[in-house]
Amino acid sequence: MIVTLIGYRGSGKSTVAEPLAKRIGFDWIDADAEIEQRACRSIRAIFADEGEAGFRRRERDLLAELLVRDHLVLAAGGGAVLDADTRREMRAAGPVVWLEAPADVLAQRIAADFTTAERRPDLTATGGRSEIDTLLAAREPLYRSVATMIVAVGESGVEEIVEQIVTSIGPNAGGKG
Repeated sequence: MIVTLIGYRGSGKSTVAEPLAKRIGFDWIDADAEIEQRACRSIRAIFADEGEAGFRRRERDLLAELLVRDHLVLAAGGGAVLDADTRREMRAAGPVVWLEAPADVLAQRIAADFTTAERRPDLTATGGRSEIDTLLAAREPLYRSVATMIVAVGESGVEEIVEQIVTSIGPNAGGKG
């Protein structure tokens, strides 16, 4: 079983993945960090060199590789749900948890993350809050279509989010039975 965390940038996927994995005895991977490690450069640099299409190909290839593993918590990139095959594979692999946050919360978290500007490119010409609103409008139906669980993360702490997920997927999620 794989527990896949989905949601917009800043929703907490990377933050929740490790404590969730420890709690259920799984390994964990942050897909964006893995892409950067394999490419030996930031997502911003990949976008600059290969465009969004090149990054999405890398993302698709990595997720196809990871989604056949077992006992894994996967923090998927915010746009991973754009690919229909990836969405199908996520659902087949196990629970898909949408970490849902209001646009205001996402904007605050992204602005507070000093690494965002150097590691992540704007995905629209406007960037900022306008980009969040635009991309959420496009992605929310996809997040909703693939999610088996939705966790509202605006006011929740990490441990509370982990507890909600563990309660939903069951106490024996980490078992090998």
